[in-house]
Amino acid sequence: MTDLLAIGTRKGLWLARSDDDRRTWTVSAPHLLAQEVAAVSIDTRRSAPRVLAGIQYGHWGPTVMRSDDLGATWDETDHGAISFPQDTGAALARVWQLRPDSADRPDVVWAGCEPHSLWRSSDGGCSFELVRGLHDHPHRPTWEPGGGGGAVHTILPDQATDRVTIAMSTGGVYVSPDGGESWEPRNRGITVTFGPDPLPEYGQCVHKVAVDAGDPDRLYAQNHFGVFRSDDAGRAWTSIADGLPVDFGFPIVSSPRTPGTAWVIPLVADMQRVPPDGRLRVHRTRDAGDSWTELGDGLPDGNWSAVMRDAFCADDHERTGIYFGTRDGCVYASADEGDTFTLVADHLPDVLTVRAARLP
Repeated sequence: MTDLLAIGTRKGLWLARSDDDRRTWTVSAPHLLAQEVAAVSIDTRRSAPRVLAGIQYGHWGPTVMRSDDLGATWDETDHGAISFPQDTGAALARVWQLRPDSADRPDVVWAGCEPHSLWRSSDGGCSFELVRGLHDHPHRPTWEPGGGGGAVHTILPDQATDRVTIAMSTGGVYVSPDGGESWEPRNRGITVTFGPDPLPEYGQCVHKVAVDAGDPDRLYAQNHFGVFRSDDAGRAWTSIADGLPVDFGFPIVSSPRTPGTAWVIPLVADMQRVPPDGRLRVHRTRDAGDSWTELGDGLPDGNWSAVMRDAFCADDHERTGIYFGTRDGCVYASADEGDTFTLVADHLPDVLTVRAARLP
């Protein structure tokens, strides 16, 4: 087996491979050089893995590129894979998330975009259709942009049902029970410290949401101030920030195999957005947020960078590997759930997204 990391940056995509221990990596030459890659996925449901990349061409605008030969060649759908219908009066600004659906729906891929929108592909990511149920939701005109823009940045399709959970800045968490036809906000308990109402129905600046391995109704959320857990598919949330040095951060990642296990990377809030005391550290819970352990073996001190919400991911090995990239272009890997880290790459451009997959 080969482990593959796709590393999307402000100026291109790099692919890293490990053929044995997930500690020694070979990093490719850049792909899509000079193009911003804010979203990437590795779709292993196909006979040949497909890499999808949401890119920003600069003068030519945003689109989705795809490669069925691990980056040797790239294809783009004529007239763009994602284009707003004319009646919406909107234009695509950026693709923030690309998420393959379950193995039972092998051709379905979801995309989350800016401006706030959700898209569904039924041809493996070659073309996407706007999910009208979300676009036509009465709340949409009042969703505000976050610091990085107004976007759907998290998509969590349930593996056994038609339920889809999304998160956006700054709309919060929304859930559809019917594959995207209807939507309801599920934010009760997630606080808003920057608005007049600390507990609104929606409008939270949720940075990332992850699903527990043991229970699809258990969710974890990293908020703009606050780390939360829901045990009922988002209907109610409670704080699990006790034990963390600070409660601000961007990503949150859960283990695909081990129930109750998740990781965050705390940052000093609000506008500083650097590791506390310059110590880049990951924090892990093994009891669904009741307690946290600081992890830093192999991570640097004197580090004043940050980790963005999609620049952190986990693989599906029996002992979960975790991977993240920083805004100063370093990528770290742990083959032992965060106990130790090794450096995969450094001196890359600003890392925006990291995704891992196992290849035969």
